[in-house]
Amino acid sequence: MAERTSTGLLTMMLEPTPAVAMTLPAEVREKLAELELELSEGDITQKGYEKKRGKLLAPYIPQIQGVDPSLQIDNRIQASSQAVLPGSKHNKSRAANTRDERFRSDLHTEAVQAALAKYKERKMPMPSKRRSVLVQSSVEACTPPDTSSASEDEGSLRRQGRLATSTPYQGHGHLAVEHWFNRVIQGSSTSSSASSTSSHPGGRSVTTTNTTAHAALNANAAATALADLMAHTQLDNHSAPPDVTGLSERSSLHAERPQVASVRGVSRGYIHHTSVMETADGVPVNSRVSSKIQQLLNTLKRPKRPPLREFFVDDFEELLDVQQIDPNQPKPEGQHTSPLEGEPLGVVNNWPPSLPAALQRWGTTQPKSPCLTALDNAGKPVYTLTYGKLWTRSQKLAYTLLNKLSTRNEPLLMPGDRVALVFPNNDPVMFMVAFYGCLLAELVPVPIEVPLTRKDAGSQQIGFLLGSCGVTLALTTDACQKGLPKAQTGEVATFKGWPRLLWFVTDGKHVVKPPKDWHPPIREASNAIAYIEYKTSKEGSTMGITVSHSAMLAHCHALTQACGYTEAETITNVLDFKREAGLWHGVLTSVMNRMHVISIPYSLMKVNPLSWIQKVHTYKARVAVVKSRDMHWSLLAQRDQRDISLSSLRMLIVADGANPWSISSCDAFLNVFQARGLRPEVICPCASSSEAMTVAIRRPPEMGVPPPGKAVLSMGGLSHSVIRVDTEEKLSVLTVQDVGQVMPGALVCVVRVEGTPYLCQTDEVGEICVNSGSTGVAYYGLPGMTKNIFETIPVTSSGIPVSDRPFTRTSLLGFVGPDSLVFVVGKMDGLMVVSGRRHNADDVVATALAVEPMKFVYRGRIAVFSLSVLHDERIVVVAEQRPDASEEDSFQWMSRVLQAIDSIHQVGVYCLALVPANTLPKAPLGGIHISETKQRFLEGALHPCNVLMCPHTCVTNLPKPRQKQPEVGPASMIVGNLVAGKRIAQACGRDVAQLEDNDQFLYIQDVLQWRAQATPDHPLFLVLNAKGTVASTASCLQLHKRAERVATALMGRLNTGDHVALVYPPGIDLIATFYGCLYAGCVPVTVRPPHPQNLATTLPTVKMIVEVSKSVCILTTQAIMKLLKSKEAAAAVDTKSWPMVLDTDDLPRKKSPQMYKPPTPEMLAYLDFSVSTTGILAGVKMSHAATSALCRSIKLQCELYPSRQIAICLDPYCGLGFALWCLCSVYSGHQSILVPPLELESNASLWLAAVSQYKVRVTFCSYSVMEMCTKGLGSQTEALRLRNVNLSCVRTCMVVAEERPRIALTQSFSKIFKDLGLSSRAVSTTFGCRVNVAICLQGTAGPDPTTVYVDMRALRHDRVRLVERGSPHSLPLMESGKILPGVKVIIANTETKGPLGDSHLGEVWVSSPHNATGYYTVYGEEALHADHFNTKLSFGDTQTVWARTGYLGFLRRTDLTDASGERHDALYVVGSLDETLELRGMRYHPIDIETSVIRSHKSIAECAVFTWTNLLVVVVELEGSEQEALDLVALVTNVVLEEHYLIVGVVVVVDPGVIPINSRGEKQRMHLRDGFLADQLDPIYVAYNM
Repeated sequence: MAERTSTGLLTMMLEPTPAVAMTLPAEVREKLAELELELSEGDITQKGYEKKRGKLLAPYIPQIQGVDPSLQIDNRIQASSQAVLPGSKHNKSRAANTRDERFRSDLHTEAVQAALAKYKERKMPMPSKRRSVLVQSSVEACTPPDTSSASEDEGSLRRQGRLATSTPYQGHGHLAVEHWFNRVIQGSSTSSSASSTSSHPGGRSVTTTNTTAHAALNANAAATALADLMAHTQLDNHSAPPDVTGLSERSSLHAERPQVASVRGVSRGYIHHTSVMETADGVPVNSRVSSKIQQLLNTLKRPKRPPLREFFVDDFEELLDVQQIDPNQPKPEGQHTSPLEGEPLGVVNNWPPSLPAALQRWGTTQPKSPCLTALDNAGKPVYTLTYGKLWTRSQKLAYTLLNKLSTRNEPLLMPGDRVALVFPNNDPVMFMVAFYGCLLAELVPVPIEVPLTRKDAGSQQIGFLLGSCGVTLALTTDACQKGLPKAQTGEVATFKGWPRLLWFVTDGKHVVKPPKDWHPPIREASNAIAYIEYKTSKEGSTMGITVSHSAMLAHCHALTQACGYTEAETITNVLDFKREAGLWHGVLTSVMNRMHVISIPYSLMKVNPLSWIQKVHTYKARVAVVKSRDMHWSLLAQRDQRDISLSSLRMLIVADGANPWSISSCDAFLNVFQARGLRPEVICPCASSSEAMTVAIRRPPEMGVPPPGKAVLSMGGLSHSVIRVDTEEKLSVLTVQDVGQVMPGALVCVVRVEGTPYLCQTDEVGEICVNSGSTGVAYYGLPGMTKNIFETIPVTSSGIPVSDRPFTRTSLLGFVGPDSLVFVVGKMDGLMVVSGRRHNADDVVATALAVEPMKFVYRGRIAVFSLSVLHDERIVVVAEQRPDASEEDSFQWMSRVLQAIDSIHQVGVYCLALVPANTLPKAPLGGIHISETKQRFLEGALHPCNVLMCPHTCVTNLPKPRQKQPEVGPASMIVGNLVAGKRIAQACGRDVAQLEDNDQFLYIQDVLQWRAQATPDHPLFLVLNAKGTVASTASCLQLHKRAERVATALMGRLNTGDHVALVYPPGIDLIATFYGCLYAGCVPVTVRPPHPQNLATTLPTVKMIVEVSKSVCILTTQAIMKLLKSKEAAAAVDTKSWPMVLDTDDLPRKKSPQMYKPPTPEMLAYLDFSVSTTGILAGVKMSHAATSALCRSIKLQCELYPSRQIAICLDPYCGLGFALWCLCSVYSGHQSILVPPLELESNASLWLAAVSQYKVRVTFCSYSVMEMCTKGLGSQTEALRLRNVNLSCVRTCMVVAEERPRIALTQSFSKIFKDLGLSSRAVSTTFGCRVNVAICLQGTAGPDPTTVYVDMRALRHDRVRLVERGSPHSLPLMESGKILPGVKVIIANTETKGPLGDSHLGEVWVSSPHNATGYYTVYGEEALHADHFNTKLSFGDTQTVWARTGYLGFLRRTDLTDASGERHDALYVVGSLDETLELRGMRYHPIDIETSVIRSHKSIAECAVFTWTNLLVVVVELEGSEQEALDLVALVTNVVLEEHYLIVGVVVVVDPGVIPINSRGEKQRMHLRDGFLADQLDPIYVAYNM
């Protein structure tokens, strides 16, 4: 019981419930109302409000405690079906308490609070944000994200303390309650990782504060129950610190312990141990990020909603989960309904034959009779239009339009033409004149909103409507025309998407008096179009609904009869007079009955929400037409209502009576205004839609209709379209009121929403359809949609049409209740079908707002819509955040909204976003423009300031994780390949043919000596600087001499076989010292020099290579030598431990001693060190034999001879780049033009200009160079052509890479430079890796590289399925060049190590004379063993020794022939095995996910993904303003779900350039991961998806 009472107590503290409100004296109630108004108008702060309110209520608190909330709910339900009697006041919910509170339902609020109370504290990781992104948050919210402000304990201590010492009322009511709920995510800003908790003396102090809190609370008996409950929640919530190590089995979520002390009693030693412990990946885990990830994992460990049965065939076809129907879901059980008929339309003797005829009658017989009174913003009547004036002015306008507007002597308008009416909402008079003027001229008015800016929400669609209606003329007022945006010429600007319009001002001076003999044609109402009303669909497109003259007349007739309108009545209209009910009552039916309309503009309502009530009082109006919002607003200003009487009203028409929150507005309004003469029975809700016009309306009391009804329906039932009244679960109910009876002369039925329009059963919700003479006729110019909506033929369950006449779908969802009353529970526009269940956007809004939102978000500024992601609708909630809400508070509110919606609607919210105040697109008359909001969300243009995504809870239809099948044995594999006719996937390059003149040399240094004698002056190298001029050159002899000098310097100091590190910038020095080392018998190791501006990150790598390679000496330049020993260097590494450093800048010319001759070619020639993409430093050993073989292969493939020139724009430190710089020219004798890639940063065109200047046929570059050229020169091709850059000489341009070819980049490069003569066939890629630096290279002969398209889903299952270009999920793969001479390649199964067939995906194995002989050492992972270099197949050819490349790929025989006349085998590289991500039992290549992500938003410059504890982490670089950062979260999550069936765990938004890239332009994902986990990225935003 304790819990029950406290829940009740809660709602009462926050707002006196009806019963309580009645027990308060009138003056207290009045003062409370004043306070609330002050708060809503911003005249008083929340704190001041609470204080004053506390004082007022203090004396009455004990009385409140006795009321049991369940009674109220029950009362409410019992009273629901009875007529509301004046006596049953206390059943009405009380006056609502803030201006925009039109969504309030007390029942709902209680339900939500109770639902939230069920949730135990759950820790969700709070997103972290860089300070600059906290655009609008209070000062205290700005604690920098990385300062761990307190552990859980401290946080709770602080709050508890505040509670115990606060004022009596506040302490027990407000704060206690707030505390009890607001702890949903307590301490979320703190990093509650194991290490941070250890430092706080926990446990004891908490227990003590609990008791003090207890004692203080006991002082007031009323709150004891609550205190009890709190004490318990307090204890439960403190569970063990999150376990980040993955060692302990205990999940911190479910640990419920009786005493706090024991929870905190984890031994110090244990905690200390975890703080330094490393995870399996070698990353220390005490960082803030990993603790948040751990929190996230714990959140995800919670049992999800039971997943629907997953449906799965062969693991290749990733079928998404098919929704299985839940056998227990409620099904309709009632009788089948039959159509419901309204009473017949009565016959009126002198009823006018058409609306213009009525105008003519009143204009001539009753000219002085008032027709319309317009008010200014102060509420003063500005002008009263009489029927006589309306008649004469409409005639003038009609005459002018038909006769005085002409183009080239042709009249501009013909009868039947469409004309736009653009009138502001505060000028009903001009609108009415224009509308009737058009009717008299037989033109068709199309009323639209006034466009305020060139980019109004939805304005483009309005333009589309005008264009499709063929509108050429727009009528407007003088004032309005002056306010429209103008072009330079002074004309009205053309709005985006609008046709060219002529603007005509209808003010008096522009219209002409017609001659005596001219009379407008007054005809009987026909089926011709009278006017077109615009309507915006759920998707945001705008349709024009055509209404015929006869329908317009019939509707006026039906409304007159249903509302009992009589001649000369006064009616107050608060609605938009341009469309729907405002137009029907305030412009059309009023003229039919010569009524007097008092039109209240929206702008006046904003200033004075009471204005309409004052006008009802002043003019003794009989009827008022309002919306729920207007009733709510007027409740706030009660202090000015003393002398107001509403007794004249016989009908208060609530135009949006079909909304779920209209009932609470009506109740609250009646509650307050009954005392001022408002009779309960005059409230008449109605239901209408643009297509069907008025569908049903509650009749005024004098018509003797049955009493109004209420229904309390189960939300669960409604989601299955079933009506269930008696519901066990009192929490999730929807209370709706009836909207009266069907219109006179109409036939109404309820049909199934989807598929064939079968009639519903009595207890089933469906779409209401109407057949009557007074509905719209069509969507203008859209025959297909018109047929669906305006020409529906409902059928009975046996398929027989209900009637021979077509029905119009109203887009209202509802049912017919007892007494033939119509109930509406939602609209088609707000319908969201999630996993086969229906939810109504408005209901979700109401739930979100019941989570005590005043402090965090604005009421009435919430948009709820659904998006289709991965074949199901996903719910998105967007709200405007108050500027003073702190990050913490907002996040807390968001998490509670998620829980409330989950609990009440049993549906997960996919994304909840908060945007800054006043940034959501508005509809013309207030309200949020939903479709535009959705559009912005999808375009990433919403700029939220807070986002919470919950894909883990919502997405239940992912394919089943793949189970690995038992492997097939080797024999069946071979047989399988033979049976399938598949050849074993094996291929080789040309045979290495007869030796040529320099092939007799086994050692590369011998070749250099031979060249120095044979062709001493032949130029070998030419290095260019940034200006494009030659910085240095070397001929054969010069190079030899410089090498000798280095050798001389080394021989005295070092022994043969010593390792020497060469730390040089790209240039001749590097090449000369390399040969110097070989001359001296030392083993050279080339090392990239440290970057002077970035020593902290680059110097440690240098140090590491020097240490790992066991170099005994460093050779370098003087400048670098100084750098290595500088103060700055000492900060990064231990400079004292460098080995001997020699600078080779000016070595003495000594007589060189004897050159060293290696005893065998198998001896080590040099070490090649490189950091792999996974961040592993690996050095491979290259023997002299391998070095010569490598040069020979490249020479043959590229046809290199001394007469050739090749241009190289690569880094010279490892792999093929090193071989091309240092080895190939010496071996083949060709001249190399060397372009250091670094120089391109200051002159992007350097490399291409050099290629053009030297007419180079063969050139090499890296991806980063290619990217620099496409980005830097993309727009400058014209300028380059003027500088005579011509690339037509290039036959092959090869990108040196150790990855899958980047097709998009190579293609855009080819496309951009096609203008400079680059052949489309020139660009290709090479492939090499650590075990063999050159496996494939396009070369000069041989067929062009081919491209195939494979199915990306099949790749995840390690299969290759070729598909057509452009088919869904297709991925283009380009062949990686041709296999080099002497190289053999086979594709092997990664697990069985057996050979695979053609077009099967496996690991690429290579055998060749230039394979490296082994790793020197692998730093960081000694497990990469020798079997990488010598491994054998498990069956088939078990003799050949292969090296494993560590790359996945496949071979495919093509129809092309290669140089030898054989059919050509193409090798396709898919990606590195080390890089792949194993998720859900499938293998993903990061690059595929990254490509999707980069495509998802224009501001994503780069992306990298990695996994951490099975969570997918996506890091994106934002190239744009930081306010776009949060837009990316949802788009990234969507695209990865849609295209890869993966749920993103964490989205990290960082600045451009944060993702580390190595010299080859490859992303260093592991470095990035380590940086992220160590919290070194300084991200703009980190979102943890729930």
